[in-house]
Amino acid sequence: MNVTIKEIKDIPLESILELYTLNKWSSAKKPNTLYQALIHSDTLISAWVDKKLVGIANAITDGYLVVYYPHLLIHPDYQGKGIGTQIMEAMQHIYGNFHQQMLTADEKAIEFYKKCGFEKAGKTESMWIYQGKDH
Repeated sequence: MNVTIKEIKDIPLESILELYTLNKWSSAKKPNTLYQALIHSDTLISAWVDKKLVGIANAITDGYLVVYYPHLLIHPDYQGKGIGTQIMEAMQHIYGNFHQQMLTADEKAIEFYKKCGFEKAGKTESMWIYQGKDH
């Protein structure tokens, strides 16, 4: 399987929605808002097999010290094949020297992010105001 990792923002909305819907992310129900959020991210990395979108991740940053990774999704048929790792390596290439890299991981993703070098942030707890129902 040949996977191409790209930093591009002209991804068809239909491809994005398929990926978010298959992963049961509630933001798929807000297609225009989701699309605008992704294309206005500081960085948007995508993974492709031929012309099929199989992974996506974005980053929001102040450009100097802090970066936050809101989304990383891999198509269910392609999970466990190293695509998420390749995407995070691309993010590390851009943001690896930042003072603080942050994300929120649910139980299914915690082990993956630990393998990527992330750890629980001291005694902190994740907090949010969330309009979705998928967590």
